[in-house]
Amino acid sequence: MTTVLITGATSGIGAAFADRFATSGCDLVLVARDKERLDRKASDVRTRWGSTVEVLAADLIDPPECRRVEERLAMSESPIDILVNNAGFGLPAPFPHSPVEDEERMLDLLVRAPLRLSHAAIPGMTARRRGAIVNVSSVAGLLPTGTYGAAKAWITAFSESLRVDLAPYGVRVLALCPGFTRTEFQERAGMDVSSVPSWAWLDADPVVDQALKDLRRNRPVSITGWQYKAYAMAARHLPRRVAAKMARSRKPPESS
Repeated sequence: MTTVLITGATSGIGAAFADRFATSGCDLVLVARDKERLDRKASDVRTRWGSTVEVLAADLIDPPECRRVEERLAMSESPIDILVNNAGFGLPAPFPHSPVEDEERMLDLLVRAPLRLSHAAIPGMTARRRGAIVNVSSVAGLLPTGTYGAAKAWITAFSESLRVDLAPYGVRVLALCPGFTRTEFQERAGMDVSSVPSWAWLDADPVVDQALKDLRRNRPVSITGWQYKAYAMAARHLPRRVAAKMARSRKPPESS
């Protein structure tokens, strides 16, 4: 039986991952800060698909709580076969207009936590010579879009590096780079997205479906939607000077 650990599992892309893996017959370990919401999500998954669901309430920004999740990932009994690093949040104001403490908290969650959780999961996966890590990044990381975009650029580069290093052990790694996705992300961050056109929005389920398809195909990066594939193509080939102007002229697509 495949066991999947998902962070940020109570809503949005994380919840969609939980549903998709449950329908495939996987056991789940769901991680988030809010124990009550975790219990509700776990109950829903058990009722709808009969999956075995373990809940682990933890604030990944807090080092001792993050270590509890690391310890679960390192367990040899009921080992974790797939890790989905999805937890994240954004800030409404660009750097340096947000408090530096909030900037640090965001980097802790977007960079330090997936680094530590991946480090905890990898030894068991390589020893078993199978496993997968899905890191939820963003197309915001393709252009210079502040601290959030910088963190997402890091997670994409980190994922692609891990993919190369772990391939000999049969461990797959995917960076999922969504654009604007209908989740709680924007509301929690206090972002004004009223100017975002309807064609720019994605739903979480197709994003996850595409990610799992790309994971099966062992692709390095997953991008959903023609609009964001075009965005990614332009970002890769534009001169950096032009890309910087493009980033300043529009809000970055963000999600998580």
